[in-house]
Amino acid sequence: MPPVLPVTLTMPSNRLNIRLLLLLCCTCLMLGGCAGIERVQDRSADLPDAGDSKRELPGTSGSVDESDPSADAESGAVDIDLSSNGGEDLQEEQQPNGAVSERVKEERADAFNPYVLTAHKHNFILPVSYSTGINEEIYRANDVPLREGLQPAEVIFQISLKSQLNEKDLFLKDDSLSLGITLEAWWQLYSSDLSSPFRETNYQPEIFYMVPLLWGPFGGNTAVVLGLEHQSNGQVQGLSRSWNRLYTTLIYERGPLVAYVRPWYRIPEEEKETPDDPEGDDNPDILDFMGHGEMSVSWRDHKNEYAVRLRGNTSTGKGAVTLNWTFPFFAKFRGFVQFFSGYGDSLIDYDHYQQRLGVGVALTNLF
Repeated sequence: MPPVLPVTLTMPSNRLNIRLLLLLCCTCLMLGGCAGIERVQDRSADLPDAGDSKRELPGTSGSVDESDPSADAESGAVDIDLSSNGGEDLQEEQQPNGAVSERVKEERADAFNPYVLTAHKHNFILPVSYSTGINEEIYRANDVPLREGLQPAEVIFQISLKSQLNEKDLFLKDDSLSLGITLEAWWQLYSSDLSSPFRETNYQPEIFYMVPLLWGPFGGNTAVVLGLEHQSNGQVQGLSRSWNRLYTTLIYERGPLVAYVRPWYRIPEEEKETPDDPEGDDNPDILDFMGHGEMSVSWRDHKNEYAVRLRGNTSTGKGAVTLNWTFPFFAKFRGFVQFFSGYGDSLIDYDHYQQRLGVGVALTNLF
């Protein structure tokens, strides 16, 4: 099999920097959303408050007695007759349009249920994920035992959870402030000579604010997310990688189609005085490979989900593309196939190019 050459992203030098394009797109659409602020305050399109979920839990002080007819009036519950055309029209009018709106509505119904953990990003496990080039050089350079015996096939899994902090609207209708945590691990399960170690683990805590703009170009909906996140791999000097980012995400949805653009700003860190200095920037050139933002398009049909995610730095011509596909498997779980090509599959590999194909199980939907 001939070697696979890395594909670089090149653009003419006179083309606008991708950072300016991303920021311009977000600014224009957010301004358009602010122009429709009256619709944001339109109570007829209100989503349920997260705090309402408390009243539905048994044993809580605000639980509703189903046998009490007055309880429905106090809780705002409405019985809808779907057997008539009028009921169908009412249901269609009340349901938000789009996959993201549908997800937000379902999440808020259980936001404060103590027995439920809410998914944040995609949760999955890939029992088999094959890479064209495991990054052995970084371990040789730091004289780590992992420098010999790494296998191109390994297990990858990601667990991502979030918790909403506000029970009622904060500033605008249907806004939310949440904490999130994402853990992704690369497990050398098939490296029996190395006692099957975890080669890399990335941790990503964040806090983010989300508000729907309810400004719908082309018949869709939009929302904006503002967030602060930290990402690191928790390693010792030489292998340590970390960075902090401020980001904004503009989300667009129309039925089964979801797209977003997410530019970010890296919070600067001081330079290291010496390579072994525990203080200072572990990866000053990370933006050259991880880029200044990403964009994604996702869609679903009656059985499958598809997603394409791109990120890159047009100045250096480096970046990455990720292709995801899920399909029915069993119960609520879905089969999952993922293809990655580029830089930054993990933090330890932020400046290492590879291609990877994995097959496994999706524990939650793609979006």
